[in-house]
Amino acid sequence: MVTINGSPTPADGQTLAAYLTQAGYDPARVAVERNGDIVPKAQYSATTLADGDVVEIVRFVGGG
Repeated sequence: MVTINGSPTPADGQTLAAYLTQAGYDPARVAVERNGDIVPKAQYSATTLADGDVVEIVRFVGGG
């Protein structure tokens, strides 16, 4: 089980890119922290989520 934004989520074994797409996030408009470290966008496809990971996803919102 992976904790994503404070909620247990059965995402272990998925790449970060696959999870973001499946969950409806636009990878170009988010920042992701995994176990306290920022994940560079170029690494989303190479980063596999593992049991016990803690992930925070922050979505960029524009407005005025």
